[in-house]
Amino acid sequence: MLLWWLTGAPLVGGALLVLAGFGARSGRFAAPAGVLLGSGVLGLAVAAAVLRPAASAPLLSGIPVGLAVDGLSAVLVVTVAVVLLAVLVFAAGEPELRRPRFVGTVLVFAGAMLVTVTGTTVAPLLMAWEVMGATSWALIAYHYRDPAAVGAARTAFLTTRAADLGLYLAAGAALAGGVSTLALADLPAVGGAWVHVAAAGVVVAALGKSAQLPFSFWLSGAMRGPSPVSALLHSATMVAAGAYLLLRVAPLLDVTGWAGPLVAWVGAATAVLLGLVAVAQSDLKQLLAASTCAQIGYMVLAAGVGGVPQGALQLVAHAATKSLLFLAAGAWLVALGTRQLDGLRGAARRFPLVGATFTIGALSLAGIPPLSLWVGKDAVLAAVLERSVALYVVGLAGAVVAAVYSMKALWFVWQPAEPGEPVHEQEPAGRVAGLMAAPLVLLAVPAALTGVGALVGGPGPGAVELAVSAVLAVVAAAATWAVLSRRRGAGREPSGPARVYRGSGLLASWLGLERVARTLVARPTVALASALARFDDDVLGRAVDGSARAVVRLAGLLDRRGESAVDGVVGAVADGARTLGRWARRPQTGQLHQYLAQLSVGVAALAALALLVIVVR
Repeated sequence: MLLWWLTGAPLVGGALLVLAGFGARSGRFAAPAGVLLGSGVLGLAVAAAVLRPAASAPLLSGIPVGLAVDGLSAVLVVTVAVVLLAVLVFAAGEPELRRPRFVGTVLVFAGAMLVTVTGTTVAPLLMAWEVMGATSWALIAYHYRDPAAVGAARTAFLTTRAADLGLYLAAGAALAGGVSTLALADLPAVGGAWVHVAAAGVVVAALGKSAQLPFSFWLSGAMRGPSPVSALLHSATMVAAGAYLLLRVAPLLDVTGWAGPLVAWVGAATAVLLGLVAVAQSDLKQLLAASTCAQIGYMVLAAGVGGVPQGALQLVAHAATKSLLFLAAGAWLVALGTRQLDGLRGAARRFPLVGATFTIGALSLAGIPPLSLWVGKDAVLAAVLERSVALYVVGLAGAVVAAVYSMKALWFVWQPAEPGEPVHEQEPAGRVAGLMAAPLVLLAVPAALTGVGALVGGPGPGAVELAVSAVLAVVAAAATWAVLSRRRGAGREPSGPARVYRGSGLLASWLGLERVARTLVARPTVALASALARFDDDVLGRAVDGSARAVVRLAGLLDRRGESAVDGVVGAVADGARTLGRWARRPQTGQLHQYLAQLSVGVAALAALALLVIVVR
């Protein structure tokens, strides 16, 4: 029952809040109810992590709905619950996010993520995957009167939904390959070539959900959603769901021989290239979004080399760090009305608590020791080094880039504010509400200490890996700070990798991936659909219309020329029937002697017939 409560409470409670949003006076209760329910979910998650329950229910013949909490999912359910509560508390401090529609949708989304994390069979995973896609679309387009937000939500939905088809392909391949229960643990046992089809489907679905190359571009537009949405979707839930799925099915990737190396190289490439994209951004949320792709890349890299515990550590550390950074960016957006780096100068000085917690998150993101992502990233790289030196070098390069984009963001928020009126994207409130500041302090603790706890609590990366990455991160961070400060002192606009004011070119446009997708996928698909529509209208439609007209003409011809003949035949048959009727009535006189005479004639006829037959033989 514990698992049903853990997953069902946010799903049912959120759905009821969304329905209650149609009431005129329901808004005042949405935020407190959401925080209360989020607290309950956190309590249930902790209990599930300790008790490790399992549950199962029949769905279709031989295909159950299986849920369980094991070593991997135990960490994730608590992480999701903590981030959910932090987001709900933060949103309670922003008036336009206290509405039932927002709070309820967030809860439903979190419930779907909890099902994803605890699902042991493909069936509940597919259902939760669908709910996450739908609710993420609703959350990104929360400001539905903003055409840009609606367009970004549509892009995110279509991109992830196209990739999600891979899960259906994987489910079909598993059934065809003999895994009738669709258990995730049994996927490596899929028979024949179907195992490769199943692996390909899972890989495509996971890479699309986690915004890895070449699907990364959808995460850029998703920043149109409210900042708490970014903190929820892009830290421990939706974007992390794909990486979690790859970690869960790492044995499947390994058994194919090709899926593991492919996933590892995609993750490593994403860590470097999307890190460079983050360096080129002049919008803080865009920088954090690109860095999310890059940091998720390390989790995907871990799944590719079989480093499941290391990938899980990176996932937890990233969840705390990135949700902290997104919420801090959201607090500044509310207070200052901008998320542009140039307009956030002095933000950390003006709001010291937000500045201090943001600094902890940024230093963790940069991989500065002893903070969480330093250990998480190095744990992944230690597992990578056992498989491939080349992958390890690429991973180190991504770590250096992470230090650059992290220090870029930190440099701006700590610089003195420049004179002049900044450009506001929304009306600034001029202050940070206490409810917004509280979650930042809550998240700063795991962002700082998760890595240390991992080093103390069990085997982690070696001293050499820790030292190498620490030196590289510190040197890169110090060099970035020095270059930016020197250029500012010289009165020159930074350029090259340090360009910070107006991002331009391929990197600032997220490698042009959306344009490529529109050119190579969307436009050909639309063109094919248009061609099929024209074929339907011009060929099939005309054929149907022509057939109908021919039938009408034939009916008219028969009506004019065939009706009289048919009527004549019918009349003749009727006349013949009447004549036969009259003849049949004549022998029926009711007189016995006439019946005896008729019988005698009949017997004589039969005798003559019998005699004729005898003679012929």
